[in-house]
Amino acid sequence: MTLNAQPVDLQQIRAHIRDQLSPLVEAIDREGLYPREFMHGLGRLNGFCAVAPVAYGGLGASLANQIEVTALVSETCGSTGFVVWCQAACVWYLTHCPNEAVRARYLPAVARGELLAGTGMSNTVKHLSGIEAIRLKASRDGDGYRIDGTLPWVSNLAENQLIIAAAALDEGGYLMFAAELDPQQVELRACPTFAGLEGTHTFNVRFRDTRVSADQVLAHPEQFATHIQRIKPGFCLSQIGIGAGIVRTSIDSIQRINRSLAHVNCFLDDQHDELVTELDEVLEHTLAQARQADSASTDMLSVLRLRARAAELSLDATRSEALHTGARGYLMNHGAQRRQREALFVAIVTPALKHLRRDIRALEQAC
Repeated sequence: MTLNAQPVDLQQIRAHIRDQLSPLVEAIDREGLYPREFMHGLGRLNGFCAVAPVAYGGLGASLANQIEVTALVSETCGSTGFVVWCQAACVWYLTHCPNEAVRARYLPAVARGELLAGTGMSNTVKHLSGIEAIRLKASRDGDGYRIDGTLPWVSNLAENQLIIAAAALDEGGYLMFAAELDPQQVELRACPTFAGLEGTHTFNVRFRDTRVSADQVLAHPEQFATHIQRIKPGFCLSQIGIGAGIVRTSIDSIQRINRSLAHVNCFLDDQHDELVTELDEVLEHTLAQARQADSASTDMLSVLRLRARAAELSLDATRSEALHTGARGYLMNHGAQRRQREALFVAIVTPALKHLRRDIRALEQAC
């Protein structure tokens, strides 16, 4: 099953993935190549702008359309699927923010992929769930703010690109802002080597008295709670595209392997038909929830359960693919090995599976 993505030319996007991404997958995974030109090209093909209003160069379509684009990319490379999610998440934030000035300043360029952007909201999302302290602090400076602090891991970043993050105001409350990565004010430091996702341009980001003007503020303190409530369902749902793409490829791989090994692979858990049924159910519910997210009518408990289910399915499907493949799937250059590492990331990226289960329990107990 695919998600309805008629406003996006999926044929063109598939061709772009085949021609410009597929040849780079090994370099992305093994050498940490950041697929910058692929990202710009995907932007030119409307690969990030499904939810953005037409007035800002977008398609004015649905979140489901964007999730399908992310899934298509993730079928070939989960690492690149993740940076597509980062870019598209920033479009989602800007589209639904209450302040016209920041939307006018950044949304057209981010939606078209001309300005690449990273979402630094992981720390804030965990902080609001009571998991960790917020890392960025803000103080008022005229009609803007000054930002200080460090975010340890933020992806899809480079000098002169954009980051969207949040900070705690010294007088109380929070704000959400966009900052251009001027090396004079924002320092990017390399992270330790990851097991996967090395091609995502993930950095330690240090703000040092960074000036944020009024037209860079997505939500002032009095707007923050409403804005977070508006964007969080889409933040979680859109990540399902990464897992869905990885699972699709694992399912296809299992089907090919079973042409010769079905007589022994039939003893394994998570068989092909079971995984297909599970994925179809996840995508059916994702489509329904995405439509509700478009109109701000989602049930957050249902969204969290669905996001957790997608993470679990990613782990199950890629593990099954590796076991179906056998020794070949243990080779470092085999897709089954890479997809296991990519699927593990789906389960640990914020909100991680443990975070999801914690929030699900809290909401269930509150009912």
